[in-house]
Amino acid sequence: MKKLAALQFASLLATIALILCSAMPSSAQEKKKPRLVLQITVDQLRGDLPHRYYSELGEGGFRYLYERGVVYEDAFHRHANTETIVGHTTLATGADPSTHGMVANVWLDRETGKLTYNIQDPRYPLLTKGAGVDKEAEIDPTQRLATSDGRSPAPILVSTFSDELALSNAGKSKIFAISVKDRGAVPMAGHAGKAFWFSKATGEFVTSTYYYKDYPLWAKNWNTKRIAFSYAGKSWELLHDRSTYLFGDRDDMPYETNFPGYGRVFPHPFGKSDSKYFTTLLTVSPVGDDLTLSFAEALIDGEKLGQSGNTDYLSISFSSTDYVGHLFGPSSLESEDNLLRLDRTLAELFRFIDQKVGLANTVIVVSADHGAAEIPGYLNEFGIDAKYFKPDALDPKTLEKQPAIESLKKKFGIDKELIQSYFQPYVYLNHDALRERGLNQAEVERAVAVELEKIDGVWLALPSSALAEGSLPDTPLNRAILRNYNSKRSGDIYVVFKPGWFINDFDGLTVASVHGSPWRYDQFVPVIFVGPGMVPQRVFREIETVDVAPTLSAILGITYPSGSVGKPLVEVLQSAPNGAANPN
Repeated sequence: MKKLAALQFASLLATIALILCSAMPSSAQEKKKPRLVLQITVDQLRGDLPHRYYSELGEGGFRYLYERGVVYEDAFHRHANTETIVGHTTLATGADPSTHGMVANVWLDRETGKLTYNIQDPRYPLLTKGAGVDKEAEIDPTQRLATSDGRSPAPILVSTFSDELALSNAGKSKIFAISVKDRGAVPMAGHAGKAFWFSKATGEFVTSTYYYKDYPLWAKNWNTKRIAFSYAGKSWELLHDRSTYLFGDRDDMPYETNFPGYGRVFPHPFGKSDSKYFTTLLTVSPVGDDLTLSFAEALIDGEKLGQSGNTDYLSISFSSTDYVGHLFGPSSLESEDNLLRLDRTLAELFRFIDQKVGLANTVIVVSADHGAAEIPGYLNEFGIDAKYFKPDALDPKTLEKQPAIESLKKKFGIDKELIQSYFQPYVYLNHDALRERGLNQAEVERAVAVELEKIDGVWLALPSSALAEGSLPDTPLNRAILRNYNSKRSGDIYVVFKPGWFINDFDGLTVASVHGSPWRYDQFVPVIFVGPGMVPQRVFREIETVDVAPTLSAILGITYPSGSVGKPLVEVLQSAPNGAANPN
């Protein structure tokens, strides 16, 4: 009996060992970690746009992604305020704005009483003197509101994927992020990496003292070439014959922005190198992406990315799609040509990566920080109600003079201004006035919100107190706004315009289209993963952009970012038979 029991026990142990061995990969089956993670974010690339122009695309760019990748056709940002810093930081952290803190491109700092730019940090000035925002020549109203040229990731409240990558191996991974926009680079580099962005004041790629005491030699060499100024006297020309474009016969639409000296028809001249808007106009064209690619190639070479034996990380955010979309709209000849040129830029980038690192050794993920709204004039052609919202309607000085607000002030005994500020998407009340009268802030918020909803073009005005109390109906729109709510940074009332309505006055410049709404056209973005062993497929299951960062963490087997709420995407993690990589 003892021998039989011993044999049975030995048999049980052998069975357990067999199960464990079969569950664990052998050394031959173990996945090799990629040498490089390449994260590409295309600013304002709505999820349908690559499909719209697919027949016009070349080989090696978008086609490489869609034919070799895991393509999520039903991917959305789940937060309400679809702006640049919000979307980039969500992709970087896997967290909602309520957690990562980037609730808007600009918010009101209650301590100073001033509007503050998202990643500004006066402690860390730019390395290049005079490379900050030239407010005289800047058409980006968000940039113009910055009160400091200093930049750092300190305002981002949680860790990013790139941070966790650095922590996983004692900082051995090289981590970099590049963009024309500082707010497109800084969140992706995280707290542990290094970021570079384009200075329209100098025509160079710059950084701050948070990252370096001096520029690396390869960056100095690139800036010394003054490549941006080689475009002086040139124009943005069409890539192909006009007859081949979907929007080829719609080049001169009255609702497009007729920017002085640039015009609304091809060719679009950049002007002289010393003209006021020269470098700005470069970014309102495919040249902005070309410069970004050129700098990225210098970085890859200079830093020898993918050559260290560890997994390195490079984020590239291409900004031209956004700037072109603002002036001409997503359904324009300019946006079409820009996307075709971006396709060539991507093909060149992938060719360069394959040469230097090997695409078989690289994980690529592509997405966008937000989608895009159509121009109201374009929507009107198809019988869709859409208008530009008059900015004066939400201006504090205008609101204070409205009979309804005057009546509320009288009701609550307020003899000072009640509305302190408005900046998309928040109305900010005067907290000092409320405290002086000992008023219930939630009651005042609700009363003001009721009046705001009576303004033509306003769909919803949601008091922040209701978000904090959790007393709202559980609707998709309310959930999106709640995910945007941070008690220390969000305003008092979140304003949502009707679909197709938005403010198009950017600090005196009238643009054609903007983004920032919680409507699906602004939330809809591509999410595509390409990498060794991944099975190419189209997935129509709805996913969210908070899933991107934890998926990257799962690929490398590292900790998820600290505020992440997303889930790893199983289709990306399911390998092809025998772990075979996609052919290049």
